[in-house]
Amino acid sequence: MERMDKKSIDLIINADDYGYFSCISRGIIAAARLGALSATGILANGAQLQEQLSWLEDCENLDLGIHLTLSYAKPLTSVMADKLEPWNGHFPGAFAIAGQILSGRIGLDEVRAEWRAQIEALLDRGLALRFINSHEHIHMLPMLFPLALELAEQYRIPHLRLTRAEWLPPFSLSASLRNALVQTMSVIAQRHRVVQAPLFLGLSRSGRLDLNYLEKRLATLQPRSTYELMCHPGYFDPAEITDPHLLAYHAWEKELALLTGSKIQEVFERFGVRLVHYGPNLSKL
Repeated sequence: MERMDKKSIDLIINADDYGYFSCISRGIIAAARLGALSATGILANGAQLQEQLSWLEDCENLDLGIHLTLSYAKPLTSVMADKLEPWNGHFPGAFAIAGQILSGRIGLDEVRAEWRAQIEALLDRGLALRFINSHEHIHMLPMLFPLALELAEQYRIPHLRLTRAEWLPPFSLSASLRNALVQTMSVIAQRHRVVQAPLFLGLSRSGRLDLNYLEKRLATLQPRSTYELMCHPGYFDPAEITDPHLLAYHAWEKELALLTGSKIQEVFERFGVRLVHYGPNLSKL
């Protein structure tokens, strides 16, 4: 991590889902150009990847990472595509793919080969990858986290997201279930780690980050510590995004307005927050 001021709360603001949809990527670029982001995670199997990577060329202060996926679009390896024949060669949802892995129908060797292909798709385009995370936090599954750590070490990618539960109201049934699952997975994942990730924020408002959450959450944070705030800014184009589940879950343009507006800067100043970037090495837990 960067050197911290004694009284500062150092915050990495990391936008998930670059390459998901063109409109989402354009929104992330807009936020990055205004200095509102530290980083973004890239989906390497997006249909318009090459074009959207070219948009990053003038975002020199944006850390780039791989947003590994097993639940979006088509895989990059033929072996994985064969395994996905029941879904016409496309990744199914996160719960369906988790069931395939847990049952052994899709093995770790197939996942390893697919994730290597995704990482190499970005490395082959000359990108310097600073971190690994994943779409829908799939890498946090107990059998997949050691694999993600193995790949981080193999490709010398210095940071790996450790998603943490966030027990904040309102406590809906789905939010409580997600938190219970994530908490269990994070406890198991930490047994495999001898290094530390920035403390993770944003799960309880995933897809709908707002100022009220930030004020309450920042009040609980400790100076001289580094945190990672997950966010999902973007533009919305109804011609591109039609899935009702995504529309119900995300408020891309509201997050974009929040991150680039004046009110968030006032909150950051009040709590002594400064935006930082990922450092060259995995830092200690």
